[in-house]
Amino acid sequence: MQGAVTVRVPAKVNVQLAVGAARPDGFHDLANVFLAVGLYDEITVTPADELRVTCAGPDAHQVPLDTTNLAARAAIALAERHGIEPRVHIHIDKDIPVAGGMAGGSADGAGALLACDALWSLGSPEAELLAICAELGSDVPFSLLGGAALGVGRGERLTPLAVGGTFHWVFAVADGGLSTPAVYAEFDRLTSAADTPAPADPAADPALLAALRTGDATALAATLTNDLQPAALSLRPSLATTLATGTSAGALAALVSGSGPTTAFLTKDEESAATVAEALLASGNCLTARVTSAPAAGARVVS
Repeated sequence: MQGAVTVRVPAKVNVQLAVGAARPDGFHDLANVFLAVGLYDEITVTPADELRVTCAGPDAHQVPLDTTNLAARAAIALAERHGIEPRVHIHIDKDIPVAGGMAGGSADGAGALLACDALWSLGSPEAELLAICAELGSDVPFSLLGGAALGVGRGERLTPLAVGGTFHWVFAVADGGLSTPAVYAEFDRLTSAADTPAPADPAADPALLAALRTGDATALAATLTNDLQPAALSLRPSLATTLATGTSAGALAALVSGSGPTTAFLTKDEESAATVAEALLASGNCLTARVTSAPAAGARVVS
């Protein structure tokens, strides 16, 4: 057994989030096009007398440190499969916004899973790790995989997608989070209204997939969609001002990231991204604005 293993794992943005009606199990069928972006958490696991979780970084006080944390659940699930005790200390260096619609908790689950697999010298095949990820949550498999992928079902069944270039993004981090279940509940409320069309069967947009494949930021901007955005704006109306600020500053497109409240701005290049970030910060409508690019690699052992 090694002394410590550190894994770096990226955040994500949903460049398409098509949401179907609620299923009998309470979940929704999705056509979810994930793109991993260069904001990362680092998860370090070391042998310990018992399972424990610690966290440092922005908003670390909002991260649960008990077995509700996906990182702890990942360690437990992997240990149970192999008949061992999950006696590890999991430390999360948090840089992905908490409750921000960028899959920070899912990233921690995927990172802890890969780190424990390496620490315990299990050598699990990727298919087994992805199966455990799917049990943990809908976004966890993509956090392990990274790059770009289409997720169907709850979003956990992935098909990797080709990306032909680098896309430049700005993420405006809001003050306070939004609960993903609350946003889906609001989606259900809004789409159940008598004058609202029922959600269609979700499917990936061929034009969006082509834009990713060719690396065409302008074409991608024209196809960005998020069916949860009206629900997020209903719960947090101030996000509309943030979206308008970014587009006025030159972003090619803007949308709520996943269930929010982080907002995402696609720009034509790195210089434009810096301009958009400056405008967002000057507006006072967000806590911070992060400039980065995509795609990013999935969970990787870095030490």
